[in-house]
Amino acid sequence: MSRLKLINLMLLASFLCACSQFRPFVDRRREAGAKTQASLYVGKSTPQNPAICYNALYTPYKDVKKLADEVCVKEKTGTHAVPVKQTIFTCRILVPNHLYFKCEK
Repeated sequence: MSRLKLINLMLLASFLCACSQFRPFVDRRREAGAKTQASLYVGKSTPQNPAICYNALYTPYKDVKKLADEVCVKEKTGTHAVPVKQTIFTCRILVPNHLYFKCEK
């Protein structure tokens, strides 16, 4: 296989892998080996205040709101999420927007 074909194949593979990176997600990760409940989670999201990372070009607001509502119901901190603020370029490169919510009953 020639270099040009190999480079094209690698670019195509990386593009296809990157397409799945546009999905919104909750900015909260577990810290393995945390000693206390307060240090268990890392990230901007808390059970009472979910923070969602998303790409505004690919994800409609209703999908982001639905994800935040699901977090509020799952954590039993409220029945719905209310948007509080939004920041840009504070998340990952392909999903640069952060939308912060507050759970309410």
